[in-house]
Amino acid sequence: MTSTPSPSSLDPEIAARLKRSADGLVPAIAQQYDTGEVLMLGWMDDEALHRTLTTGRCTYWSRSRQEYWVKGDTSGHFQHVKSVALDCDADTVLVRVDQVGAACHTGARTCFDADVLLKDPGHRSEDADSGVPARNQ
Repeated sequence: MTSTPSPSSLDPEIAARLKRSADGLVPAIAQQYDTGEVLMLGWMDDEALHRTLTTGRCTYWSRSRQEYWVKGDTSGHFQHVKSVALDCDADTVLVRVDQVGAACHTGARTCFDADVLLKDPGHRSEDADSGVPARNQ
């Protein structure tokens, strides 16, 4: 992550609590604030988290492009931040948002509805007759 600004403007007390990966990132789960629907997973470094906390819009670090991106700037599918929380280990961020449009880059509402591995406890997500994994159940 040589392109990231240094130092970050993130509150030092928050920065001190974060447990980052070797490349300085924490996973950020975006969740619809009013329904609890899990929308997507992105990655944040300290500066992306700072921008998210101060602008009210989700900013992520693109590992492939090595740059910041604000959800919705190109797609129009904005994430308006309602709250931000750290998990109990301070190694994951939960961003509760009001999602406008699709959250997934495929155009789907959520990144987690296309390949359901288990629909409910005790029920394998597989068509018993064909042995082919079921999708979108």
